[in-house]
Formats: sequence, structure tokens, C-alpha cells
Amino acid sequence: MRSARPSTRRRRAGYTLAETLAALLFLAIVIPAVVEALHVAGRAGTASVRRAVAARIAERILTENTLQTNLNATAQSGTQMEGSVDYQWTLTRGNWVVPGLPQVTAEVRFLTQGQESSVRLTTLGHAVDAVAGAGPTATR
Repeated sequence: MRSARPSTRRRRAGYTLAETLAALLFLAIVIPAVVEALHVAGRAGTASVRRAVAARIAERILTENTLQTNLNATAQSGTQMEGSVDYQWTLTRGNWVVPGLPQVTAEVRFLTQGQESSVRLTTLGHAVDAVAGAGPTATR
């Protein structure tokens, strides 16, 4: 003879309505936050890639300019397109602390996330006397 007590009865498997509603509420809060975080991470990645491309362009412009002997130009500018993005660069030459040793600066501007950003690289150029061949190193 079986006697089933109410406390030892087998409980039915499954979720209650309250548990299901709590899970849905949790998902309604978490999913939009995760989607927004992914969107922000994607924008940050795009900005990082554009900044790296701009740094590469600035480095190339500085390298080309320091190899040239055209020391009379104080400013140059141009545009370079990489993918679908326009990178506008400006090269300026000014005096450094030591006379005859020019400071060369390349600035590359680009749009990212609707705002203008820029990368600026600066280096020292060749001494004017050494490039022109009229310094103490050029005498015989």
C-alpha cells in the first residue's frame, strides 16, 4: 500500500511564470547593453585603423621630405586617399633651437566618427650647411 505524503510528492519539472518573466526582463536589459558595447568597440576600431594609416602617411611624407634638398619651401600640402577616406596632409618647416637645423612637421587630418582628427609627427631635417655643401665638412 502506497501512502503519498504531500511533502514527498514528486514535483513537476519546468519553470514557473515568474521565473520566465524574470529571465525575459534580464535579457531585455542585457541585450541592448551588449549591442551598444559592440557598436562602440567597432567605432573605436575604425578610429584606430584610420589613425594608424594617418601615421604611416605622415611618416612617408617626412621621410621623403628629409631626403629632398629643397630647403626653401616652408610649407607644402596635399591630399591622399586610402580606401574611402581622404587624408589631408600639411608639411611645415621651421627653425629649431639650433640655427641651421630645421624642424620638419607633418600633420595629417582625417574624419572619424563625424569629427576631424589629426596625427602630427615632427623630426629634425638636415643641417642647411651640410645639405648645401658649404660647411666645414665640405672643405678640402
